[in-house]
Amino acid sequence: MSNKIKKIAVLTSGGDSPGMNAAIRSVVRTCSYHNIECLGVYRGYEGLIDGDFEELNARSVKGIINKGGTFLKSARSNRFRTEEGRKQAYDKLVEVGAEGLVVIGGDGSFTGAMIFNQEFGFPVMGIPGTIDNDIFGTTHTLGFDTALNTVVDAIDKIRDTASSHNRLFFIEVMGRDVGHIALNAGIAGGAEEILIPEEDLGLDRLVDSLNRSKSTGKTSSIVIVAEGDKIGKNIFELKDYVDQNMEGYDVRVSVLGHMQRGGAPSCFDRVLASRMGVKAVESLLKGETNYMVGLLNGKMELTPIEKAIKGKTKINLELLRVSDIMST
Repeated sequence: MSNKIKKIAVLTSGGDSPGMNAAIRSVVRTCSYHNIECLGVYRGYEGLIDGDFEELNARSVKGIINKGGTFLKSARSNRFRTEEGRKQAYDKLVEVGAEGLVVIGGDGSFTGAMIFNQEFGFPVMGIPGTIDNDIFGTTHTLGFDTALNTVVDAIDKIRDTASSHNRLFFIEVMGRDVGHIALNAGIAGGAEEILIPEEDLGLDRLVDSLNRSKSTGKTSSIVIVAEGDKIGKNIFELKDYVDQNMEGYDVRVSVLGHMQRGGAPSCFDRVLASRMGVKAVESLLKGETNYMVGLLNGKMELTPIEKAIKGKTKINLELLRVSDIMST
């Protein structure tokens, strides 16, 4: 390991996700292991500009591995979008002697880190924290697994009501413009249909499919809808269309919303966060910069941040086929 870096700062930015606290803990304890200082930055890039720092050590992060959210807080920062704001952030880091920055967040956070590195040459390393799993260069982002478990638990509970009252439930899940949560949770929850942005089922095909399910004896159905799905303008329009074109179902809507972003991280996310934190710090110590840490083929790998931002994740085609078979 290089001994050039003596102090590393860490921040969380963008939407919170389960596992962020575990990642902070890993960064701090890896710094401690290598006998370097670690600064926690409160409120993301806003705190970076304001110099809202706190020295952290191994004991500072005890008892947080099982906590959802981020104890460093997160905030959007319009000021960091300006060159003046980024210069203020750089000056604050230099003032306290920080020589590297770990950014835990999504593509927007990584864009800020990349520009910051390009303008000032300040070493940065990204850890992907978002439940959407929409970051290129990793099979799993922090919080994705936990969000899936939360959604499946909700589906199981809603199915009890659907079965009891012969109801059709449309359940909207998060994911922005990708269907990773919807597809995986839909299969695990036994959904009759899964609507994702990557595959346009169409309103008429949706009704035909539900009618086929009903003809086989199903008295209730669950349809999982990714928030970025383009079949209808929104999930309530889908409900109205099915109400008008199907008989025999009492159609209801459940939007799970931000409950998917909260809660204690799963075992998988805790382990993933721990591995990513170690890789991020040790990569900075080796002189690497402007990379994102990711899980690829079971190993921690580095992907250039620019590639992580611009690359597109792909839906698992095998899961699509499994979904089709399971819905018969």
